[in-house]
Amino acid sequence: MPRYVHELPEWPSFHWDAEALAPALAKVHELQGHLLGRMVAVGFDLRSEANFRTMATDVLRTSEIEGEVLDPAQVRSSLARRLGMDVSGTPKVDRNVDGVVEMLLDATRNCNDKLTADRLFGWHAALFPTGRSGMLKVLVGQWRDDSTGPMQVVSGAMGREKVHYQAPAAKLLKREMTAFLKWVNAKDSLDPLLKAGLGHFWFVTLHPFEDGNGRMARAVADMLLARADGSPQRFYSMSAQIRNERKKYYDILERSQRGTLDVTEWLAWFLACLQRALVASEETLASVLGKHRFWQTHARTVLNPRQVNVLGKMLDGFEGNLTSGKYAKLTKTSQDTAARDLTDLVAKKVLKKGKAGGRSTHFVLV
Repeated sequence: MPRYVHELPEWPSFHWDAEALAPALAKVHELQGHLLGRMVAVGFDLRSEANFRTMATDVLRTSEIEGEVLDPAQVRSSLARRLGMDVSGTPKVDRNVDGVVEMLLDATRNCNDKLTADRLFGWHAALFPTGRSGMLKVLVGQWRDDSTGPMQVVSGAMGREKVHYQAPAAKLLKREMTAFLKWVNAKDSLDPLLKAGLGHFWFVTLHPFEDGNGRMARAVADMLLARADGSPQRFYSMSAQIRNERKKYYDILERSQRGTLDVTEWLAWFLACLQRALVASEETLASVLGKHRFWQTHARTVLNPRQVNVLGKMLDGFEGNLTSGKYAKLTKTSQDTAARDLTDLVAKKVLKKGKAGGRSTHFVLV
């Protein structure tokens, strides 16, 4: 008896209960239309800012799902350079950070371009610029060959591993990926949101590469969601929501990959997760609009470059409280200069002291 969906005779003839999915699908379309309508109304600069923040979150969270923590400052620097945005004090960027950024930008900005094997190979090469995943050498820019054994998703300590899933044999990949890519590029009547969910599941089930399959599956989903939105700009992060629900994500994947070709349960979870991602995007939009209102309010306030720099970082939500010590460190200046700048900002009603005093004295935006 087949253990995995790709072993079933009818594979890959997926089907689902359209009636059961209809309410969730309608709700997601409603939220999607509301968000995109609001973004059209806010103007080019604010849309660009929202897109920048969302893409930075997407890059960070899609890597975190796989247990890789990237430097947020490097991610913002890499994105800003590619989007033509000015971000002061940008650090040197590691090649692996650049690679994730390049993949997601290509997937979304060029969402209407044909998805081909060569394009996927390019994404994979960008993810592994040194040809290694950690200390291990990986096949880069080509389908896996299973030379070290079947492709399995495992967990647990060595000697007590649990196999959650085993992908199709490498010898089948050329045929399987040809069918998948033909489906992705076909113009059909399938709802584009369902296509995004099914594309994610189908790709990660094939697991065509030696490593990086999760990040690439989410990039495929982002590409299809960008097509569904009719916009290459991203204003919500599916990866951020999946990161928040990582255990459920892996549980539903495992059940669906060990189940039947009825993918109703997977698509229901995908739509529910997408709905929560759209709701969460309101926080990003509120932050962008709040930043815009702040600078409008203080358009005539005389500020020096150090003050502008630190206020910008506060509006972008840096971690922790703003103390005089942190101000001095951020601006590379003395404690005395930091104290004068902060006193000036308080006098101009830009900042105020937080509730804690003494050694815990810190400053917050008015």
